[in-house]
Amino acid sequence: MSVDDTSQSPSERKSTIKQRHEQAANEVLPDHRSLYIGGNWAESASGETFETVDPTTGETLASVEAGNAEDIDRAVDAAWTAYEETYSDFSTADIQAMLESMADAVEDKKEEFARLESLDNGKPITEARIDIGLVVDHLRYFAGIARAHEGQTINTDDSRHVQTIQEPYGVVGQIIPWNFPLLMSAWKLGPALSAGNCVVLKPAEETPLSILKLLEEAGDAIPDGVVNVVTGFGPDAGEPLSNHSDIRKLAFTGSTEVGSEVMKSAADSITDITLELGGKSPLVVFPDADMEQAVQTTITAIFFNTGECCCAGSRLFVHEDIKEEFLDELAAAADDLTVDDPLLDSTDLGPKVTAEQVERTMSYIEEAESEGAAFVTGGSQPDDEALSDGCFVAPTLIDDIDHDSKAVQEEIFGPVQEVFEWSDYDEMIELANDVDYGLAAGVITEDLTAAHQCAKDIEAGNIWVNTYNDFPAGQPFGGYKQSGIGRETAQEAIDHYTQTKTVNISLD
Repeated sequence: MSVDDTSQSPSERKSTIKQRHEQAANEVLPDHRSLYIGGNWAESASGETFETVDPTTGETLASVEAGNAEDIDRAVDAAWTAYEETYSDFSTADIQAMLESMADAVEDKKEEFARLESLDNGKPITEARIDIGLVVDHLRYFAGIARAHEGQTINTDDSRHVQTIQEPYGVVGQIIPWNFPLLMSAWKLGPALSAGNCVVLKPAEETPLSILKLLEEAGDAIPDGVVNVVTGFGPDAGEPLSNHSDIRKLAFTGSTEVGSEVMKSAADSITDITLELGGKSPLVVFPDADMEQAVQTTITAIFFNTGECCCAGSRLFVHEDIKEEFLDELAAAADDLTVDDPLLDSTDLGPKVTAEQVERTMSYIEEAESEGAAFVTGGSQPDDEALSDGCFVAPTLIDDIDHDSKAVQEEIFGPVQEVFEWSDYDEMIELANDVDYGLAAGVITEDLTAAHQCAKDIEAGNIWVNTYNDFPAGQPFGGYKQSGIGRETAQEAIDHYTQTKTVNISLD
């Protein structure tokens, strides 16, 4: 959507934005804002609801059922019934067809899904369209890979025949974050369903709407109980899911702090677990880097999805030979970014997801300022009356900050990047690895040898060279250190949703 409202006064623009969002909500909100259990829409056991808020306008988008432990029990029971009576008999061809149908449903309504993500999360519509395209891509990938997941024959001697069989867990639990609501759901649903499991999924309370719309559009293609969704808050629904004794596998994406608690809960029932957690990723710029390309890659690394990205390149290491020129160019590019209504095609940065997240980001900015850090650009909320009801933060670049600072060591999860100058390669690598996280990193150089060496030396699960935030289906994604356990988005992910059974047959 491209609209020219620049001639309007700030109050008129605010009214226009509000009207645009109200119209979009009327057109794309799911009809059901309920729990989805056993193929049916259901009220929560408590009868309680919660509001999901449009972070651009501050207005309520919808009231959604607030699930609790009783609802999780119902969902788990429905999932096991579906697994034992229906899904365990599905052939790989049946699974492939189901996942293809889910992908078709999203693709058929891709613009509606994109607009809904912008309303509920605040991400720019241009980026939401990318997300929805990836949802389709990943569902189709795991549809295809369903037929390729096989056991193996183990060579021993003529006295026996040994083979392995990959079997599903049965029922798995999945907890989804708010920054990529439908995409992260696809990342988890795809491999779990492809491997033959039924699912109980809890979306983030901030962004529950797109997964509900998916089930509205694709529910007819999914046997009752194979996918169940319980909306609600972490302590009420997420925790009962993570420590449920009948959940055989749990996958969680979110902060490292919450991931640690999820892991502790899963330990009580010895539940297998996959965690994709926080990051504080380094982006290293070598002196031979193409300036224009390096600047654009850096912009993508930190400001994509308004910085609400676990793998964001939030620590920038620029070689001393080019730092001054590079920072001038980077600051100019950051200042040219459009912070505005995310439903507009011209918007580069939308709002953060909630006012609480704004407060969190600003607290890190203020702490860095109190420590004497230099702000290259940003460091505040936009001075735009038309956006005053929203959760906006200006793109921010911070220089002259100690690497031991809290703002450097902890994940800000916003459009904030700290800059460091380097000259000695070994010292730079030491700093690049001097955080608790190891999710991702970026390297920008024209020297292939340097790129390979740097990628080898950085402790991270994902290294991008001369690109960033690129997530094709089939590329494993996951972290080192406190950034998580396991991998997603690739065939390797199916391994996390299956158990290996070994069959040893005596031939004597």
